[in-house]
Amino acid sequence: MELRTLGSQGLTVSAEGLGCMGMSAFYGSTDETESLATIHRALELGVTLLDTAESYGPFRNERLLGKALAGRREQAVVATKTGVEFTDDGTLVGHNGRPEYIRRSLDRSLRHLGTDHVDLYYLHRVDPQVPVEETVGAMGEQVAAGKVRYIGLSEVAPHTIRRAHCVHPLTAVQTEYSLFERGIEDDGVRATLDELGIGLVAYSPLGRGFLSGAITSPDDFAADDFRRTDPRFQGENFARNLAVVDEVRRIAAAKQVSPSQLALAWVLRQGAVAIPGTKRRRYLEENVAATTVTITDEDVAAIEAVAPRGIVSGDRYAPELMRTLNG
Repeated sequence: MELRTLGSQGLTVSAEGLGCMGMSAFYGSTDETESLATIHRALELGVTLLDTAESYGPFRNERLLGKALAGRREQAVVATKTGVEFTDDGTLVGHNGRPEYIRRSLDRSLRHLGTDHVDLYYLHRVDPQVPVEETVGAMGEQVAAGKVRYIGLSEVAPHTIRRAHCVHPLTAVQTEYSLFERGIEDDGVRATLDELGIGLVAYSPLGRGFLSGAITSPDDFAADDFRRTDPRFQGENFARNLAVVDEVRRIAAAKQVSPSQLALAWVLRQGAVAIPGTKRRRYLEENVAATTVTITDEDVAAIEAVAPRGIVSGDRYAPELMRTLNG
């Protein structure tokens, strides 16, 4: 597994990490035994960056990861997130970037993860009622206290990145980035990260599974799979997006790789660290194999011809969630 320095603050991670969210929430049924085996297999394959959040469950995913890392903590770079408030019984309160909540939620995350420190601590979403400088200042205090090694933001606008970075150096910004979602190339986020030496962590690098080529109908999803409400998986949007996936599948077949591997290799070629999510070992192994796929200039041109910026149909989320982006 290739190792990459994420940002310019010194954090080294695997080029491909593992998004653990689906093991506990949002993507249908869960299987703790298989999820634990998947995390252990990831470590065996050299995957070090393991991504979770207190809101995944809530808390169930952090507890799962803590269980998986018992006796193996030193093998992993653990990333979790704060800023979406829950009571201790899991009741959602809303966005909360106040320093007192940052401190309280971090201590709770450490308990759930069974560790004394988080390697990378993200602000999951910006609280519009709290200046980002106050929130990031509190996160920086946790670095000084030894409870956090590095900090980052998630789904933020360029001016917010700059304001936060002035308070405490950011190691990473996590955002959706894939052949289907390239908004950061147009809105100034990617240019800002490059200018300031902040790493890019790409979540949903397979377009929430669309680019795997395995999804052929919205009926493929379980009743409690959130993609049933995702605009990109609805009606005419689904048909248009599936047509693009068919073209990606054709290019992948010519290279004798899977559509997932082609899509992941493309993201890695852009310099991002990808964190595809899966809850099964067989998909993990397929995804990790993408790190050995070489994307040539000719491949890039072929991919660009069928999946240019803006090709995807539909918004990334339902309207109420779209309002939480680009804080």
